[in-house]
Amino acid sequence: MTEPVDLRAASPDDAADLAELERVANLLALAHVFPADEHPFPAAEVEARWRRVLADVGVTVDVLRDGDGLLAFVAYDDRVLRHLGVRPDAWRRGLGRTLVEHAVSRMGPAPRLWCLVDNTRARSLYARLGWRETGRSQPAEWPPYPIQIEYVLDHLVTDL
Repeated sequence: MTEPVDLRAASPDDAADLAELERVANLLALAHVFPADEHPFPAAEVEARWRRVLADVGVTVDVLRDGDGLLAFVAYDDRVLRHLGVRPDAWRRGLGRTLVEHAVSRMGPAPRLWCLVDNTRARSLYARLGWRETGRSQPAEWPPYPIQIEYVLDHLVTDL
């Protein structure tokens, strides 16, 4: 894995940018799950969630920026990969993979994550990286509360 040279810890000042990147990516990748005309993106609530995540001393949020602003982010604690996002104009450049590997290398054994069933882009990435479904599911936190499934990484694969 090649670490991005400008990957850095996020600060509270990044909350609005994190929420905005999440909004832009979700409007493209998850429009079939969260139709904007029926379920507008909850911008204020997502930004408030980011402020709580950034204030949680048990969570690490790392961000990658370029000349156009926030390019990607990953949030994780010792056991759970909590959030991953890449700006749509940077999709298919390996940033998601790099950030997942970055987080996993800092997490404890058998890291876990939750992913929307209908998030085929993310599910494909996690499968390629060796994550497997545990069989557990739960509703997501935002309307219309789609189902998300749990994944686990039982071992670190070093020859990805």
